[in-house]
Amino acid sequence: MSKNELKVLYAGAVKRGVAQIAKEFERATGTRVNVEFDTAPKLRKRVAAGEAADVIVVPPAVMDEFAKQGRIATDSRGFVGRSRMGVVVHAKAETPVLADTAAIKRALLAASSVVYNKASSGLYSAKLMERLGLDRELGSKIVVVDSGAAIMEAVAAKGPGAIGLAQISEVMVMIDKGCAVKLAAPLPDEIQNVTSYDAAVFAASGSGDAARKLAGSLTSDAAKKVFAATGIS
Repeated sequence: MSKNELKVLYAGAVKRGVAQIAKEFERATGTRVNVEFDTAPKLRKRVAAGEAADVIVVPPAVMDEFAKQGRIATDSRGFVGRSRMGVVVHAKAETPVLADTAAIKRALLAASSVVYNKASSGLYSAKLMERLGLDRELGSKIVVVDSGAAIMEAVAAKGPGAIGLAQISEVMVMIDKGCAVKLAAPLPDEIQNVTSYDAAVFAASGSGDAARKLAGSLTSDAAKKVFAATGIS
């Protein structure tokens, strides 16, 4: 990779914020930034297989693994933000009242399908179905897709009656893109799942100074305002 080019790998719900900050960094420094999304489990495999990059943004548990493996410069690690989950329905569906866990259960049981993904939030959704005793009752109504974007695409395609469980920030991205969905409500506090994200520089980055500046930009006070506007707090 060129010394005037950085590669960023990122997971989950931080897409819009990372993309915006990367563009601002490009304008300010003249250094090109290539950003690549994948789910956290897949990024874990890609990095384990030896894929090279300069900066990575992933949940803390994954970053902890990379730190133990010596794959990141631990002194460059910083907090990016937190994402919360919500219930998404078709844009033309009646918006259900989802004030508590009992209401969530009723809505899920009444749904024609329940969609979540294979990423960190999807793993939580699967455990939540078990916790609420819905995994067997829902059975074949459960649809598991690859990504956050695919959740909204599936709900839009299936029409009113379908429900998705997704990161609120990812719902906002897809609504902005014109996907025919809407956010019904955040999950109630008693069953809410908060996913945090950290950024760090790869230890093997060949652009150490520039990579550190970019990682610093992603974790700065100014970045927190950018991320807050995209649903990351």
